[in-house]
Amino acid sequence: MAKRLLPSLNRVLVEKLVQPKKTAGGILLPETSKQLNAAKVVAVGPGERDKAGNLIPVALKEGDTVLLPEYGGTEVKLAADKEYLLFREHDILGALVD
Repeated sequence: MAKRLLPSLNRVLVEKLVQPKKTAGGILLPETSKQLNAAKVVAVGPGERDKAGNLIPVALKEGDTVLLPEYGGTEVKLAADKEYLLFREHDILGALVD
């Protein structure tokens, strides 16, 4: 089994962030509460080439927190307990900044 996946072209490998089930004060959050579909970038590809052959690098970097669309991405299982999603860069809605 592979230990690390390096995405090709302009693809981005992300790990979904698990939303807490309760607040810091101990209040349980209902399943119906609307949460952001956020993920942490684990790996990025080198980028795509334009018509002239110049490399267009990916704008995201490892460690960024991004907003994902509700549907899409390719599920990738690298370890028994870890599930990742593979997206093209233009499918990611944006980066979340603190």
